[in-house]
Amino acid sequence: MPKQVLTAADVREMPAYGIAEAAGYLRLPKSTLRAWTMGQRGFRPVIEIADRAGRKLSFLNLVEAFVLAGIRREHTVPLPKVRKALDYLRRTFKTRRPLAEEQFETDGVELFVHRFGTLIGVTQHGQLQMIDIIRDRLRRVVRDPRGVPEKIVLFAAPDSTRGGNVIIDPRLSFGRPVLDGYGLRTSILAERFQAGEKIEELARDYGVPAEAIENAIRCEPRAA
Repeated sequence: MPKQVLTAADVREMPAYGIAEAAGYLRLPKSTLRAWTMGQRGFRPVIEIADRAGRKLSFLNLVEAFVLAGIRREHTVPLPKVRKALDYLRRTFKTRRPLAEEQFETDGVELFVHRFGTLIGVTQHGQLQMIDIIRDRLRRVVRDPRGVPEKIVLFAAPDSTRGGNVIIDPRLSFGRPVLDGYGLRTSILAERFQAGEKIEELARDYGVPAEAIENAIRCEPRAA
């Protein structure tokens, strides 16, 4: 029997992250991400989770939650209203995952914000602020030439020319956070830090900027 070869699309859709793990990477309360993906008290989920029975998210689910998390931190929007705005986008663009689509980045942001404005009565200033928040999040979703998300920049390095962004790329290290350009798993750096090694020592050992080491440690909730 020939060995099955997974495509990039398959990897992006594969269930790979438990809710607690994903919430840690995205710096979200577990209860919030659980509500978005599993629903709560009779409410439908906001995000269509890749594996509902196993409670596991795909990389594209992470992208959706990553964009929503930026909105959530600045605007306390009740879950049912978030869902209504996303349902509006799904109907408009005929897509299952509007926040992970390239079309959302080009002309869906204003529609999303407009829908929020209708639902929660935000001021014009609030709408402009929300557009800026969403666009900042979208800039941190790196896409391939076809516009499909291929990596998330969880933390940007102070000097991007030296590398050291903390990213999630489903093609690297089984989709766990790494330092871009160095291939270092953040979990390894966090373990050494927890064992008592100093950030400056780790930076020297790996030839990585100290700020990048700090960001890597922040990405691992237990070490942070």
